[in-house]
Amino acid sequence: MHTVWKGAISFGLVHVPVKMFSATEDKDISMRYIHKECTTPLNFVRKCQTCEREVEWEEMARGYEYEPGAFVLFEKDELDSLNGEVTKEIKILDFVQLTDIDPIYFQKTYYLAPNETGANAYNLLLEAMKQTGKIGIAKVSIRSKSSLAAIRVIENCIVMETIFYPDEIRSVEQVPNLPELSNVNDKELTMAKMLIEQLSTPFEPEKYKDDYREAVLKAIEQKVSGKQVSIAPEPNKMNVIDLMSALQASLDAMKPVPETDAAPAAKTKKTRAKGKAKEETVS
Repeated sequence: MHTVWKGAISFGLVHVPVKMFSATEDKDISMRYIHKECTTPLNFVRKCQTCEREVEWEEMARGYEYEPGAFVLFEKDELDSLNGEVTKEIKILDFVQLTDIDPIYFQKTYYLAPNETGANAYNLLLEAMKQTGKIGIAKVSIRSKSSLAAIRVIENCIVMETIFYPDEIRSVEQVPNLPELSNVNDKELTMAKMLIEQLSTPFEPEKYKDDYREAVLKAIEQKVSGKQVSIAPEPNKMNVIDLMSALQASLDAMKPVPETDAAPAAKTKKTRAKGKAKEETVS
């Protein structure tokens, strides 16, 4: 696994040096946009519509559109300073029950492993959380972005899950057409509860599969085996010495093919055909 962050978990005056690893991976099948006419992959270019040219990274700033067409600009250093001192610390603020957190808050999961000098403190926090059944609510900064996080235990590993701030969760009241009263038929409700009971089973994640991804992979294999593969043309390679050489090469390429060699060949072929026909008539 690739280490994405190094720091420490802190609770009270205890510091637990840890390394962070991403616990999940994106299994989506990556496809590129292709020009159908020539099967060349397309690139997205950072082009300024006013200057009509590509913009380099060092020429870019961040801007907030406070009204249509009007922006206030920020340099990266300004935004970093507003974030305060970025520490390599996962600071646990409170301990709560996992059931107190609705799943809507969870974002991304990371595994935390003890650093070379933090094994004892890591094991202490791990065992304490196991026996109390509590999880920690912490603050952490990753890549200059401050996040809330839940610190909990999976098997024998401390895990950090970034979570949304409360004001990032939209209110259910914004959802249109929700029923005001739960008015259902009692018999229908009983049958629905019976169906739920019949379908109830322990959670076994390994039995669930991404059917769409498997279908796409199968289609890719079929296209490859059936030679239905579009090959992008090789770009023209020119060893250009200077501008004059490039211009001359372009002019040479535009010259028409001389017909002096083709005409005699056609004439000779026609003469031979006439001679052969004359021989057949005499015989």
